[in-house]
Amino acid sequence: MSNANYIRASSLAASIAMAFMVSAYAQTTGTTSGPATKSPAPPTGSSSAGTPSGSTGSAPPMSAGSTATGNTGSSGSSSAMSKSGNTNIAHGDRKFITTAAEHGMAEVELGKLAAQKASDPQVKQFAQRMVDDHSKANDKLKQIAASKNVTLPSDVPSAEKREHDKLNKLSGAQFDREYMNHMLSDHKKDVSMFRSEAKSAKDSDLKSFASETLPTLEQHLDMAQTIAKSTKTASR
Repeated sequence: MSNANYIRASSLAASIAMAFMVSAYAQTTGTTSGPATKSPAPPTGSSSAGTPSGSTGSAPPMSAGSTATGNTGSSGSSSAMSKSGNTNIAHGDRKFITTAAEHGMAEVELGKLAAQKASDPQVKQFAQRMVDDHSKANDKLKQIAASKNVTLPSDVPSAEKREHDKLNKLSGAQFDREYMNHMLSDHKKDVSMFRSEAKSAKDSDLKSFASETLPTLEQHLDMAQTIAKSTKTASR
C-alpha cells in the first residue's frame, strides 16, 4: 500500500471512531444529535418552583376562599330561618296562639253539646252563639298562625275533654247550671288573656286579632254572668 492510500485509510478510520464516540456520549447525556426541543414556557405569573395557592394568577376567579365564604353565609341564613320557622314571632305571642286555639276549640265543642242538651232556652241560645262566634275567631286565628308558620294544636286539652264527658252525663237544670258555670269561668280567663295580648303583643297581626276579638268575648262574659245567675236561681 502506498503512503497516500495509508493516510486516507487512517483518516477514514479516525472519522468513524470519532462519530461512534459522539453518538455514545449523546446517549449517555440524554441529548440527541438533532436540534434541541424546547420545553413549553411556564404560564405567566407562575414559576418553575411552584406558586403558592394564594398568589395572583394561580386560581380561577371563584377561588376556594370566596366560595367558602358564600356557602357559609347561605348555610347560616338557612339555619336561622329553620329555627325560627321563617318568622321572628315572640315566645309570648306563640303561647297566646296555642292557648287561644285550645280555648276556642273547647268553646265550640261544649257549645255544640249544650245546644243539644240544654233545657233552658237562654242556655241553648248562648251555646249556639258560642259555636258561631268562636268558629269565626278560630278561622281567623288559623290564617294568622299559617302566615307565621305556627302549628296549631289539633285537639282540645285533656281538662276540657273531661269537662265534656262530665257535662254529657248531666241533663236538665243540672246540665244548664254546670255548663254556664264553666262558661263563666272560661270567659273570665279568655277576656284576661285577650286583653293582655291586645295591649302587649309584639306581633301586629296578633295585636289586631286580640283587639278585634276582645269586645265579643266581653259580651260573652256579660251574658254568661247573667245566665249563670238565672240557672242558679231556677235550680233552687
